[in-house]
Amino acid sequence: MSNEHVKNLELTVLSDNWYTLRKATYELLGRDGKWQAQQREAYDRGNGAVILLYNKAESKVILTRQFRLPTYLNGNADGYMIEACAGLLDKDNPEDCIRKETEEETGYKITEVQKVFEAYMSPGSVTEILYFFVAEYNKSQKVSDGGGLEEETEHIEVLELPFGQALDMIKTGEIKDAKTIMLLQYAQLNGLA
Repeated sequence: MSNEHVKNLELTVLSDNWYTLRKATYELLGRDGKWQAQQREAYDRGNGAVILLYNKAESKVILTRQFRLPTYLNGNADGYMIEACAGLLDKDNPEDCIRKETEEETGYKITEVQKVFEAYMSPGSVTEILYFFVAEYNKSQKVSDGGGLEEETEHIEVLELPFGQALDMIKTGEIKDAKTIMLLQYAQLNGLA
């Protein structure tokens, strides 16, 4: 990694139990032209992909519901989150990853996906960049019940919701997941559902 604004970067692994947490010590060139010593921690969990499945004819979307420990630890009463289908890339490219995750989690086998943007979701502490997709679905693409993979201890509930209800769930706080809110708003702005 080379950057004219960063020098003397040293990384120390603090944990590599689930993913990798590193402590970075470096010097950053300030706007005043002076080098400032800094320390930060960065969590590397890999990059991911997320998709909103929409049915324009029926004005519906497919979302998922699953337990998320970090939200539970931060006061989410039951720990369950309503989200768009997502997963880590592992060694896949974003398009292949999201097709595979869609079938595993939702039970829909999709072939055509449209990438709409990329975003860092928590750039102050997490290295992950997320690739955002949308895809139209219909009942003929349903190949299983979905629900995730047992070997990955996934217990995912598949939700097919009217698009208007999903938007209202943002207002009521039933949907608090940033990636899902972003994709629902994208769908609204672009007349997808």
